[in-house]
Amino acid sequence: MFNKIMKIALLALAALLLAIPAVADSQARIVRLSQVDGDVQADRNTGQGFEKAFLNMPVTQGMKLRTNADGRAEIEFEDGSTLRMVPHTNVAFPELALRDSGAKVSAVNVKDGTAYLNFTGKKDDEFTLNFAHEKVALTKPAHIRIELGDTDATLAVFKGDVRVEGPSGAVNVDKKRTATFDLADQDRYALAKNLEPDPYDEWDKQQEQYHQRYTASNSYSPYSYGVSDLAYYGNFINAPGYGMCWQPYFTGLGWDPFMNGAWMWYPGFGYTWVSGYPWGWMPYRYGSWVFLPAYGWAWQPGYWRGWQPLPRVVSPPRQFVAPQPPAAPGQTVVVNRGPVAGPGNPRRVVVRNDSAGLGIPRGSVRNLANVSEQVKQNGFAQARVHNSVGSSISTMSPGVRSTGPGATPMGRGAGPRMSAPSHSTTAPHSTSPSHSSAPTPHR
Repeated sequence: MFNKIMKIALLALAALLLAIPAVADSQARIVRLSQVDGDVQADRNTGQGFEKAFLNMPVTQGMKLRTNADGRAEIEFEDGSTLRMVPHTNVAFPELALRDSGAKVSAVNVKDGTAYLNFTGKKDDEFTLNFAHEKVALTKPAHIRIELGDTDATLAVFKGDVRVEGPSGAVNVDKKRTATFDLADQDRYALAKNLEPDPYDEWDKQQEQYHQRYTASNSYSPYSYGVSDLAYYGNFINAPGYGMCWQPYFTGLGWDPFMNGAWMWYPGFGYTWVSGYPWGWMPYRYGSWVFLPAYGWAWQPGYWRGWQPLPRVVSPPRQFVAPQPPAAPGQTVVVNRGPVAGPGNPRRVVVRNDSAGLGIPRGSVRNLANVSEQVKQNGFAQARVHNSVGSSISTMSPGVRSTGPGATPMGRGAGPRMSAPSHSTTAPHSTSPSHSSAPTPHR
């Protein structure tokens, strides 16, 4: 029954997205930093150079990302294409453009390290991947790995076939083949009829399986980034007067969608709210947040909102204070008012009410709906951790001490340029009683 409700809800979401006029996207094309494990840094062209990267950060044209010794990252594009970075990898995004036809044009430069690209090849979208002296222009689905070493660069093709253009001319690389390019002699390359395994191939495969599992019923949607996380971390309900709405697990009437996140500044765009929740992309870029007296906060799918500081809020409770961005430009201000799931032992995680998925690596706990019912009854639950597709969920950021006097509460002015306190393990004060995170949908 749940899968049927989810499919109906996603069909409704797809219909809304298909109705979006092309001009809506012309305001700003952004892609999503959808996974952050370990030390990942971003350069947003603010003049500050590389700074700590946060989950759900918008990635805009001209930005750069890099991973350090223990860092891994994933970038999701609108059509569900993904770029993944392993430790010691440096990439840039020189072009994220939109043609008059609506086709999306993306260019990524892999400067160092190893990156995986899974390009879905939808519509007339174009994706160019540059590495060393070579260029791969993709218009059809392909899954590839790029490795830059000290003396050579390697392209491995897991799926599809690609054409590489460079100083030595054009080279066609078919599925399960590898091309190696000499960095010292630009005219030299070699083709191998096999794929040499890489230690991170399994990690890349796990990420892909997660997305495939939770977006299998959503292949008809023109926008699929973030949908897999909605399917894993929450449930759709049929709200009287509002229709199908989505609600994260592990939330009560005292929770609100702005308890964990950060205000981030982007030159040319201004401030935007970056949610700290692992599902926190689509509900902050499309549609509205609605407060339902019987259920609490829920997300009502709707149109692309463009680059706005906050999503639209409908019927908030009387005590709700709308968050406000800092007065001065150029800052990163972290807000941290909710609990986070904590480790019970290496194979279990303690999930608390109002944690809304924080601290649960995607795909690591099976059947979150059942765990949500336990949390509803007891206020917390211990959940078994299975093989997860990520070592952690890097939010705003758990386990990282503040670099300033503390996070600035939303709506109370500007704080330090960056502040990242540890997550609280107790629920925030609320005058509202606890309530179910995922009520049974109306039939």
